[in-house]
Amino acid sequence: MKNLQEATEMICDLKGSLVAIDALLTALVRQLPAQSRDELMRAYEVHAEVARTVLLHTPISDFTVTAFERDVSRMSSVIAA
Repeated sequence: MKNLQEATEMICDLKGSLVAIDALLTALVRQLPAQSRDELMRAYEVHAEVARTVLLHTPISDFTVTAFERDVSRMSSVIAA
């Protein structure tokens, strides 16, 4: 039972960290001028595709791939807005 509790606490800790990073990135992206956002979008698409390729060739959960795709799509919308 202790291991399950520790794992749950670590997952919750990671979630909090991810939300904080997401908030920071969203704030930073919204401060960029349009030209910088265009350049960022192009670079982001390339890096996301590389990460996607790595994920597809790694033995990981479908939940991870689904979360990755969801968040890439959401962040792409933030950059484009």
